Amino acid sequence: MAAVDSLNCTNEVRDQDNKTNGESEAVSRNFHENELKGTTAKTKESVIRKSTGGWTFASLLLVNQGLATLAFFGVGVNLVLFLTRVLDQENAVAANSVSKWTGTVYLCSLIGAFLSDSYWGRYLTCAVFQLIFLLGLVLLSLTSWLFLFHPSGCGDEELVCSPTSSIGVAIFYLSIYLVALGYGGYQPTIATFGSDQFDEANPKEIASKAVFFSYFYFALNLGSLFSNTILVFYEDTGRWTIGFVASLGSAVLALLFFLLGTPGYRYLKPCGNPLPRVAQVFVAAARKWDVVPSNSGDLYEVEGPESAIRGSRKIFHSNEIAFLDKAATITNHDLCGTNDPWRLCTVTQVEEAKCVMKMLPIWLCTIIYSVVFTQMASLFVEQGNVMKSDIGSFHLPAASMSAFDICSVLICTGIYRQVLVPLAGKLSGNPKGLTELQRMGIGLLIGMLSMVAAGATEIARLKHVVRGEKISSLSIFWQIPQYVLVGASEVFMYVGQLEFFNGQAPDGIKSFGSSLCMASISLGNYVSSLLVIMVMGITARGKSPGWIPDDLNTGHMDRFYFLLAVLAAFDFVIYVYCAKWYKCINLQDSDEKEIQIMESQEDVVLKKV
Repeated sequence: MAAVDSLNCTNEVRDQDNKTNGESEAVSRNFHENELKGTTAKTKESVIRKSTGGWTFASLLLVNQGLATLAFFGVGVNLVLFLTRVLDQENAVAANSVSKWTGTVYLCSLIGAFLSDSYWGRYLTCAVFQLIFLLGLVLLSLTSWLFLFHPSGCGDEELVCSPTSSIGVAIFYLSIYLVALGYGGYQPTIATFGSDQFDEANPKEIASKAVFFSYFYFALNLGSLFSNTILVFYEDTGRWTIGFVASLGSAVLALLFFLLGTPGYRYLKPCGNPLPRVAQVFVAAARKWDVVPSNSGDLYEVEGPESAIRGSRKIFHSNEIAFLDKAATITNHDLCGTNDPWRLCTVTQVEEAKCVMKMLPIWLCTIIYSVVFTQMASLFVEQGNVMKSDIGSFHLPAASMSAFDICSVLICTGIYRQVLVPLAGKLSGNPKGLTELQRMGIGLLIGMLSMVAAGATEIARLKHVVRGEKISSLSIFWQIPQYVLVGASEVFMYVGQLEFFNGQAPDGIKSFGSSLCMASISLGNYVSSLLVIMVMGITARGKSPGWIPDDLNTGHMDRFYFLLAVLAAFDFVIYVYCAKWYKCINLQDSDEKEIQIMESQEDVVLKKV
């Protein structure tokens, strides 16, 4: 790479031969002293890295994730039934409300990621958004107790709640959107903060970092298992306030476990606002629209191992999206003028913008899968609510069927790590087994099959409808295949997404990379809501009740499921093309030999300590 230290036209030429012997000796002596200081500093830094972070403190974050997820799903998993039973909303309206709320949850992940990468850092961002999360749960518990449940115990499908006051409804919506802001802003940052506890420069910890994301998603589902079984039972029987208070207690415990590891976490400093850096690349390239990009070796880059972006490693040049290379092409105007970042950018800065551009097509292809995934929290619940769910005298809540999804995730995660990874590794030669892109493609296919299974279940349910009865005689356990398939698809899609976007994002936007996974779920919810509105607008004409009417026995929800399966199939074709085009980021890594030397020095120092 061409290095430019000064962009002035009048560069002075210095004759090094006029140096005196005394000056040479002084320079040599200073060089050795600085080298010794640098080695000592590196050793101290390496010892600090070895005594902090690692699995001990990453495990605290996993516990925190499990408890926070329990609290969140204690609110979200049964929200669609809360809206229909307590606030008296229709099925389609309630499904859209849940989709918009869930979309807002994950859209807030972009806010948390931006603050984390730019200004606050991971730790402070996690702490602040968890406090907002707690505030939302406190308000929700108080609102439900004081304003919403009159008479006591209503909302159990038998005892009808009295009309709620406008103040109570307003505070309720404020509280659940505070929950959305807190949980959404905290999620991508906690995933990235957990991966920070493993040093990418150490080959021994690279494998642990990849495994961490699987355990992270495992903890997420383990936490939601309790809320989808025990808490759902209390809420379904009208004891909603108990469920909300239990969620609040879980969130308090999650925050305490997070704070417990404060002295031992590894902290990475924020790299500054990435928006101006990315904007500078596009502006500089536009200002040089008529310039032919230079060869990779002639592009502008700063000297030394450090990049111009604070706290970020250098990124090697890539050939994709070549027009952005104009931003790093040195012209005569650049040589004669002052260093203007809006006209000349480093290769690392250009590659950071390229990484964002290259990840976007992959990310867009994941949105349709998120549309499939979000049906589990809305239409799956409404479908199960009109199926036979009594086991003797025990009534099984429809929302608790998501426990089969969670169990599927937990089992498939173990099978994937213990069976598929070693087997695929032997066949492909890749120690990871399947690449992240391959796993995401498999997840998309399994998600498509889950919609086919849901459609088939709905056809069978409609055949068992008794005239005049709301509940079909078909058992709710016919929903098990669709839940299991969704769970299996999550292991491939969402764990693959977390690894892919976190691994492919440059150092300066790591949290943004993790937030892309959450933002995909967010847009999936909004697209789902839009699809429901469009489908009802087209199909509910004249005397036709539409595909998803208030009385599902008169509709055709199976056709909506099959529509999603067709969309997923088209999306898969586009995804395969984008995945073949994608080229991975190429970061400048540390020398492995130096790492081994440093580790031996660390062992000696730690033994003495």
